[in-house]
Amino acid sequence: MRGKNIENEFEKILKKDVDGKLTTLKIQRIFSENNIPKEYLPEFIEFLEKKDITVEEEDDKEPTDFDCESDTEEYILLKDTEFEDEFDEEDIKDLKDIDLNILENLDDYVAIEDPIKMYLKEIGKIPLLNVDEEMNLAKKICAPDENVRIEARKKMAESNLRLVVSIAKRYMGRGMQLLDLIQEGNLGLLRAVEKFDYQKGFKFSTYATWWIRQAITRSIADQARTIRIPVHMVETINRLIKVQRKLVQELGREPKPIEVAKVMGIPVAKVREIMSFALEPVSMETPIGDEDDSHLGDFLQDANAKIPVNFAMDVLLHDQLIEVIKSLTEREQKVILLRF
Repeated sequence: MRGKNIENEFEKILKKDVDGKLTTLKIQRIFSENNIPKEYLPEFIEFLEKKDITVEEEDDKEPTDFDCESDTEEYILLKDTEFEDEFDEEDIKDLKDIDLNILENLDDYVAIEDPIKMYLKEIGKIPLLNVDEEMNLAKKICAPDENVRIEARKKMAESNLRLVVSIAKRYMGRGMQLLDLIQEGNLGLLRAVEKFDYQKGFKFSTYATWWIRQAITRSIADQARTIRIPVHMVETINRLIKVQRKLVQELGREPKPIEVAKVMGIPVAKVREIMSFALEPVSMETPIGDEDDSHLGDFLQDANAKIPVNFAMDVLLHDQLIEVIKSLTEREQKVILLRF
C-alpha cells in the first residue's frame, strides 16, 4: 500500500467518513475498520492538511492532553504542540556539551538554593551513554524479562537527566520554580523512555526533547497562573503575543487590535477576548513605591464607601434617634422597634 494506492484509499475514506473535520478517536476507528497499518498515520495527517480538514480532540477533554495513550494522539500532540521559543539541533546533538555548571548563569534570574546545587551535583556523577550503549538499552526496554526492562528504563532516564536541566532552565521566570520545572521535565523524560522506538532511527535525546518541553509547557499552563487557563488557550495567547512583538518591531508602536486580528486572521472581537484572558491578577497587597508602608489596595476606589460628611450625619442622626426613643415609655419603645 504505497504512493497512489494509499492516497486512493484515503480519498475513499474522505468520501465515506469525513464531513469537514475529524477527531482522534474517529481516526483510530477509521484505521481499524479499514485495516490500515498505524505506520501510515503521519501520511494520513499530512493528507488531511492538504485537504484543509482539521483534526480535533474529543469534547470531553482538553486539546493535546498529555495523558493520551494512542499513537494517533501522540503524533498529533507532538506535531501540533507550539513552543514559545525554538531549540537548535545543536542543543541536543551531544549531551556532553550540556554544561551542568549553570549556577553562574542562573544567579541573575533566580536565587539558587542548596537542593538545586545538590541535585546538579548528583546527576553530574551519572555517566553519559554513547550511541552503542543507548541502542543496547533501547533493545533491553523491549525485552520480555520485566526486571531487565525496568532496569533499562531507569538507566536510560538517569543518563538523560542533565538534558532536562538544560531545557528546564530556559523556562524560568514564567511562574514556576526551577526545581518544579525540572520535576515536570523529568516526568516528560519518563514518558519519552516508555514511548521511544529505536527502530525508527532517531536518537533518544532528539525524541525526548519534545516530550520534556511538552511536559514543562503543560505544567506552566496548569500551575503558573492563579486562575488556570486551558492549554489550547495558552497557546493561542502565546501566538498573539508573538504577533504583537513582531508588529511592534515593524510599526514602531503598540499594534491596534484590528492590526493584530488581520495578521492572525481572526475577528477583532476574538483578539480582544484573547487579550482579556491574557491579563494576570495582581495582589492588593502589592507594595507601592520604595517603602512598604503603602499597598495597591490603598489606592483602589470603594464604590460602596460613603462620603465622610454623609457618614458623620448618619452617625449623629442615629444618636439623636436613640435619645428620642429612650424618652418614650417601654410599650412605645417596643412598638417603634418592632415597626422599624
